[in-house]
Amino acid sequence: MNLVTGATGLVGAHVVYELLMQNKPVVGLKRTTSDLTKIEKLFSYYTPDYKNLFLKINWVDCDLTDTVNLEKIFKEIKTVYHCAGFIAFGEKDERELLKTNKEGTANIVNACLLSKVESFCHVSSVAALENRDINKDIDETVFWKSDSSSPMFYGLSKYLGEQEVWRGMEEGLNAVIVNPGVIIGPGFWNQGSSELFTTCNKGIKFYVEGVTGFIGAGDVAKSMIALCEAKKFGQRFILIENNYSFREILNSIHKNFNNPIPTIKAGKFLLNSMRFFNFFFPNNKKITHEIIAASLSKKYFSNKKLLQNLDFKLTPISDCITLVCKAFQR
Repeated sequence: MNLVTGATGLVGAHVVYELLMQNKPVVGLKRTTSDLTKIEKLFSYYTPDYKNLFLKINWVDCDLTDTVNLEKIFKEIKTVYHCAGFIAFGEKDERELLKTNKEGTANIVNACLLSKVESFCHVSSVAALENRDINKDIDETVFWKSDSSSPMFYGLSKYLGEQEVWRGMEEGLNAVIVNPGVIIGPGFWNQGSSELFTTCNKGIKFYVEGVTGFIGAGDVAKSMIALCEAKKFGQRFILIENNYSFREILNSIHKNFNNPIPTIKAGKFLLNSMRFFNFFFPNNKKITHEIIAASLSKKYFSNKKLLQNLDFKLTPISDCITLVCKAFQR
């Protein structure tokens, strides 16, 4: 039996979908307040048989902090895909980031060890590879090293979550860690990377020239399952199709929506000015120090190790964007 934490999120839902398409039974871990209609809608973007597929999921309510329940649930589980996580980019979110991404992961690892789970895949992030000394050819040998004067809290929380998994490996857990770049996938239009499509559909005039790695949500799911089944334990893998500038991504999305491409470059001064105006709109703080730093930095990641261990081709990001734009318009 396969269990997916964060099964109602973008990555988790794609892992659930891929497992079901491979005729593998799935337990989806969720909160009592989770909206399951989003998952059924997500499935509808990929298959006309989405209703029957959705009904095959065995849903279980459990919070990552409920260690007693976790131990009970994990007793019949053979493989765990840990996709649950909290994404935020502000100092005010530090407590929740650590609670979910570090402590929550520690609880999942402990439950796996107690239940003698056969395999475990942990979803981290390329943000956990933040290293102020390296910005090119970043591979799996790079570990966290940030400027202590302005720490990137999200990346730090994901790095600390990884440390819990490495600790689990030392205690006998068969685990693999994946570090996805920016994930492109349909659904969840008002959160995470998918919110970009909602914004671009309206049309935006500004662009930034930062660079990072991107990958399709379906390829993240397929890679996780393939790495677990190939028993690539005790390792981590960067999951990206390629590196792109944010300007390239914005242009591609705008063209798919038949909107004019952004023409005004947003540099550090302009972004900081926009951040200044956040103080006048405290209920809509979206531009933070971390967002500014990420949008301007140029990070080039290597997917060489991933490609050497996969038996399928990754979907070009241009194709992923086209798929997502069509799903959005539907």
